[in-house]
This record gives sequence, C-alpha cells and structure tokens, in this order.
Amino acid sequence: MTAAPVWSVDPRTGKHREQVAVEATADEVDATVREAHTARDALADRTVRAAFLREAATGLESASALLIEVADAESALGPVRLTGELARTAYQLRAFADLVDEGAFLDVVIDHPDPAATPPVPDLRRWKIPLGVVAVYAASNFPFAFSVAGGDTASALAAGCPVVVKAHPDHPALSELVAKVLRRAATAHGLPAGVVGLVHGFTAGVDLIRHPLVAAAGFTGSVRGGRALFDAAAARPVPIPFHGELGSLNPVVVTEDAAAERAQDIGAGLAASMTLGVGQFCVKPGLVLVPAGAHGDGLVKALTDAVSDTEPGVLLDHRMRDAFLAGVGERTALPEVDSPVTPGAAGAHTVGAGFLTVPAARLTEDAHAPLLEECFGPVTVVARYADEDELTAVLERLPGSLTATVQLSPAEAAGEGDAAALLARLTPLAGRVLVDGWPTGVAVAPAQHHGGPYPATTSTSTSVGGTAVERWLRPVAYQNTPEPLLPPELRDDNPLGLPRRYDGVLER
Repeated sequence: MTAAPVWSVDPRTGKHREQVAVEATADEVDATVREAHTARDALADRTVRAAFLREAATGLESASALLIEVADAESALGPVRLTGELARTAYQLRAFADLVDEGAFLDVVIDHPDPAATPPVPDLRRWKIPLGVVAVYAASNFPFAFSVAGGDTASALAAGCPVVVKAHPDHPALSELVAKVLRRAATAHGLPAGVVGLVHGFTAGVDLIRHPLVAAAGFTGSVRGGRALFDAAAARPVPIPFHGELGSLNPVVVTEDAAAERAQDIGAGLAASMTLGVGQFCVKPGLVLVPAGAHGDGLVKALTDAVSDTEPGVLLDHRMRDAFLAGVGERTALPEVDSPVTPGAAGAHTVGAGFLTVPAARLTEDAHAPLLEECFGPVTVVARYADEDELTAVLERLPGSLTATVQLSPAEAAGEGDAAALLARLTPLAGRVLVDGWPTGVAVAPAQHHGGPYPATTSTSTSVGGTAVERWLRPVAYQNTPEPLLPPELRDDNPLGLPRRYDGVLER
C-alpha cells in the first residue's frame, strides 16, 4: 500500500503549500528505531555528547532565517515569537551540554564496606545510566521548543539516549529541516546521523510506541491523544515510562483584597496572558476565581475592555479552530454562563478572543464539568465566588494542572491574612505555584518545574529545566565489584572528576 503524502499547510489559508514527505511505514519505523538503537554506544562519551549539543545550538542559530520563515508559514505564530522560541531552544541545548559536562546528573554514590553496620554494608557503587531509545512526540504549539530539537529531545540526548521524533503534522517541513541540523551536528562530532530519527504519520506514531527497542517516550499534546499513547506504553509486553503533558486548566484565584486594590492591573494582566499566542499556551489561565460583588465587577470590566481590544488571530490549524469553536459553543450553552466578550469565529480562518462568566457554585455541579476542562484557544472562564466556602468547594473539584496562581493585595503578600493557607490549598493542584504573576512564560532554569498532577502530566517529572534529564535514566548499583571492572565514573580515584557522594560525604 502506498504511504500517504505529508503536506505542509498554511493555517492562514488552509491550503497545501508543498509535499514534504510520506507517512512512514511499519518497516521504516522499525529501521529508524534500529538505527537509533545502534547509536547508543557512540553517545556514551560525555565530552562528545556535550559538543554535539552545542553544535546543534549553533546550527539552529546559523539557519535561523530559513527556519523561522518556514515555521511561520506552517504555524502563523509570527517571526517575533518564533525568533524568541528558537533562541530559547538553542539556550536549552547549551544548558544541557553544561549539565553533561558537570556530571552531577549521574548521581554517583560510593559506599565502602562496613562490616560493623547492622546489617553489614558491602562495597556499593551507584549511578544512573541511559534507558535507551526515546520516542518523542512533537507538540503543535511550540514548533522549536517542544518539537524536534526541543526539551524532550535535548534532555534525552543529554542523558545518552538516542531519539526518534514523531513529527507533528502542523509543521512537517520545519521538522525535516531541524532534523537535518541535528544530524549534521551529530556527524560533525563522529556520531551516527541516526542518533536523531524522524518519522511522519499517525500510524507511525502508534508503531513507534509499540516498538520493542523504544525504552521511553515523551509527549506534549491533547488529553485524548496522550492518554491513548500512555495506555499503549503500559500495555506493551514490556511496559515503558511515558512522560506525557496532556492538558491543564491553570486556575487563578483572586482574593477580595486584591480585587479591591488592583482590579485594573489584574484584568489587563489576565487579558494579556489568556490571549498570548492566540491562547495556544499550555499554561494559559483557563479558570479565574474572582469575588462576587463590586470589586469583582471592576475586574470583569477591566478584562472586558482589554479583551475587546485584542485583534483576531489564526490558530495553528483548522482542526484546532473547529475544536475551539465547538468547545466555546458547548460552554456558552450551559445555564447561567454569560459571555461579556463572546469568543468565536472572526473570519474564515481566524478567531476572536473572549471570556465567559459563571457563578462559582455552578462549578460544583456535574452538568458544568466542561468549564473545568481545558479549551485550547483565546478563552477563559471567570467564576464569581460568594465566600470562602464556595471557593474551597470549587478548588476541591479541580483537576491537576501545570500551574496555579494567586493574586494578592500588598498586605496579603506581606504575610497578613490567610494567604499562606490559600497557597497551601493550591499547592496540591499544580507543579508550579505563582504569586502576583501570570503562568504564561516558562523560564528555562535549574529550579524550573513544568509538570503537575494528572491530567497535566502522566509522571512527576518536569519537561523543562535540567532535571528533565532524569526521565531518561535509571539507577544501577554495583556490589563488591573489583575496581578494574567498574566504569570510570565509579572508581575510587574519580578519573573523570565527577561530583559524587563518597562514604557519606558530598564531594564537588
């Protein structure tokens, strides 16, 4: 059977631009995975690995003009946004190269024998080793940072794992170009080009998760698609870790005092955050709990003014546009749901931003459950709570999210009132808790955590920041192993100069 063609599509018009590739057959997926599998040993040298990552960053920057042009044609995200995203991606690759050079991620621990301990301690030497080939499922909304050269790929390569990327159908031409940059960087440092593989097609993605040589997977996308792959990863004869980012409501709580003192600023900030990138950020604030009454009215007025001034935008593809319009229609049909600024179609290929309001008490009813689910696009739900009991009842029903935010008054931020208790109630809901800020914008930093309770993610790990590398490693301990048989990382003389814990003492 002939494989289906893969087309580059312009979301501004919905028209095909060019045929980029064809969907990979099962045999082609198998060959790509096996080629990656044979590249494992070549990645073992950390010096080569770090140089490869830095070369990849430089290659992206050198090709930036072409890459940004193609990315914009396929995503309509605009050169300014894409230029920043490419810079972030290059920075992330270099940050992982630095992490590889440092070596602390290997978590080397050495304990010498202690026969006097109870029970006696033998000679034990523990470190972390790469899992093997990692399948990466690219995201639609970040064609650089969560795609072929994005965080999953960069962290897996840093861990010493070859990668096979399932390209997102929204940017196939860009995926091919970026994969070529990575392969050139690999061969420039003596690594096989197959250390980074690329496949296209829905069926190829299913074949990839089932391949016996795939050892782990990373995914960013919808709840439905991610859950299907998650279940497939668990149903394999040998189940594998699946690190999926699926969906996130990202609740915001505005206190009574904050609404009284900062309604204008909060309304404007919320409008900017929920419409950023036409609402296509995984950390878009999708539910905002504000006090009922005059102070909440002021915030809604400020939000109305700011959202009304927002220009229509193009979503990443027409499937997302259709899903956005259907989601908005379903929500606006619910009882007591109003739309001060109605989100919806603004043209044949564009959508207009808007927001919905609802009494918070309605969110405790099953019929209003859709309001507690992510709606991808420029819309948010403002729920008006009458008192603390009503606020608490809503928080108890919220699903896990990537972020949770609280907007406080200056006095509350200084420790007055119940702000600390409110933060404590929000913490179980999310992987990142913000005070007096907005969740859109995820800094690439060692302390970052981009993950959260299900359905935000399927694991407790992060996909952003240095600790993302931990997803692709597993610990191994050697017991009573003669020194000549040990890997250099675990020898007493520490020939590689690694940070380690040596007989209980942390050595740097």
